[in-house]
Amino acid sequence: MPTDLVVPEETIREACGEVEFPRMGVIEQIWETDPIPTDEIEDRAAAAVEELPFDEVPEGGEVAIGAGSRGIANLPEIVCGVVRGVEESGYEPFVFPAMGSHGGATAEGQVDKLATLGVTEESVGCPIRATMEVVEVGRTPERDVPVYADANAVEAEAIVPVNRIKPHTDFGGDVESGLSKMLVIGMGKQRGAKTAHDWAVDWSLRNMLPEITEILLERLPVAGGVAILEDEHDDTDSLEAIPPSGFLKREAELLETAWERMPKLPFDAIDVLVVDQLGKDVSGQGMDTNVTGRRHFTINEPEPDSPEVKRIYVRGFTDRTKGNAMGMGQADFAHRDVFEGLEPSKTLINAITASTVRGVRLPPVVGSDRAGLTAALGTIGPVAGSEARVLRVTDTMRLQRCYASEALCEAAREREDLRVVKEAEELEFDAEGEFAAGAPE
Repeated sequence: MPTDLVVPEETIREACGEVEFPRMGVIEQIWETDPIPTDEIEDRAAAAVEELPFDEVPEGGEVAIGAGSRGIANLPEIVCGVVRGVEESGYEPFVFPAMGSHGGATAEGQVDKLATLGVTEESVGCPIRATMEVVEVGRTPERDVPVYADANAVEAEAIVPVNRIKPHTDFGGDVESGLSKMLVIGMGKQRGAKTAHDWAVDWSLRNMLPEITEILLERLPVAGGVAILEDEHDDTDSLEAIPPSGFLKREAELLETAWERMPKLPFDAIDVLVVDQLGKDVSGQGMDTNVTGRRHFTINEPEPDSPEVKRIYVRGFTDRTKGNAMGMGQADFAHRDVFEGLEPSKTLINAITASTVRGVRLPPVVGSDRAGLTAALGTIGPVAGSEARVLRVTDTMRLQRCYASEALCEAAREREDLRVVKEAEELEFDAEGEFAAGAPE
């Protein structure tokens, strides 16, 4: 990687002049949750399988269980429970990666991606069959768009996707990220995902997903799916079996609940948002656009109404994203760790497949945290450092505790859903200009 793209701190300070840093404290969002106890999750998942209709599956028939690449809490335990439930019902399960082009669009990469999430043959107790081969199972009636599905899944006597229901980062609709999307895009592998995203530029995924889902439910032996809802802490809130009848209707209802439970930034108006890490295990766009309020890289899709964030500075990656920098284009500035750690081919393949190439534009690269914060604060307009509304978060999933500037700490005192857990104090940097304090949680 060339190093001349990294702008040194001295250059930024000369351009911005003297920039005052705000004092920073820690605030906490108060959420009331009641997650499923961890030791009950596998049993709950197995019980959910009993609610699915396997009437047309012959005894001993193979059931393909779709698992994806998102950072879903307790995913190994959930998949293991589904596997057990299938076995106890008298069928032979296998897991297949239902993740579109993720893992570098290779079968081996997708198996490795599942392994990073804890889903292995040993952990779930059944074979994992990975392939990038697909079968065309039909075409849409008006636009004649081909519909693809994983070749191994097509050969099974039943298909059961397992996925979390949540708001999508690229579009809004009755169904967004969840079981339908896993069937259409995840199970479609790279070819199906690319086809869907190409057509979505004009058609929109909000319209495409329901139509293609109906075709898949009609043409393939989909026995239903196991839907996961998570709470604000990203703990497992509920597990529910959704049969093919009323599939789209029930998923739409669960999406409304997911919106209510989704963790969000504690303020709608922010001058500078510092994000410690982006990653595909955090969001399909590295940083959840429903949290950052930035969706400008998706053609024909409107921006979320809130929040309004003037500047975003991103500092690094999660370990599990393995250099996939999808979504880094949301940021206004990036730490050199993002630049030096990104895998260009993996990132671009994902962006091309999703037709969101604007989202992988490399932001201006800075050599240190002090440089990044200087650049961000120096470009928000005539706002004094002591009044700047600055928030620093671990990532866009973990939002309970955040570093907050003094102005935001004072605003938090006026709200019942927030508490100040650490008073604001002078911001400290180490000898290299990096934040002296670790992640907010």
